[in-house]
Amino acid sequence: MKICLVRHGQTESNFEGVIQGRKNVELNDTGRRQCKKLKEKIKDNHYDFCYMSPLLRTVETAIIIIGDRVETAPDDRLIEREMGELTDKKREEYDTVKYWDYNLNSGDLGVEKVQDIFNRCRDFLRYIFEKYDDETIMIVSHSAVLRCLRHLLLGSDLDGNLLYPIGNCYYEEIEVDKKKISI
Repeated sequence: MKICLVRHGQTESNFEGVIQGRKNVELNDTGRRQCKKLKEKIKDNHYDFCYMSPLLRTVETAIIIIGDRVETAPDDRLIEREMGELTDKKREEYDTVKYWDYNLNSGDLGVEKVQDIFNRCRDFLRYIFEKYDDETIMIVSHSAVLRCLRHLLLGSDLDGNLLYPIGNCYYEEIEVDKKKISI
């Protein structure tokens, strides 16, 4: 099985360095260009299904890069991390060490706890592992969710700070041996 992780293209909030969390915003012109560039890069790749967060920026990204080549479906488990009181604040106000420490599992200021994101990602992976065997599945989501999915698929040690850079229109293919992954 192959899992292809895709982050949505740039939004105005991304460009301005503002935390958007679950705000339902669309891509900006740069984000649309990023998606068209990714579409060209992966045009010859085969995908069996595409799952995406229900937020507009991920749906728009999926439509641009995959169009109607593959059946798509939104899945609430792929929605961005709830950022609580940090929504609409500058990125510098987001303590990545505190909010990405798996053992600390901080949820103050209404920020969704990192273990909760991992739990919904585990649930999503169990679902696709049961449903598919050797297919290639694309997942279009947000940096927090993709970071968790990536850690789970690669069997990362979840001790300490789990921050991993995932830029706009990030794309990564991960070959998965379901027998070797414990989620």
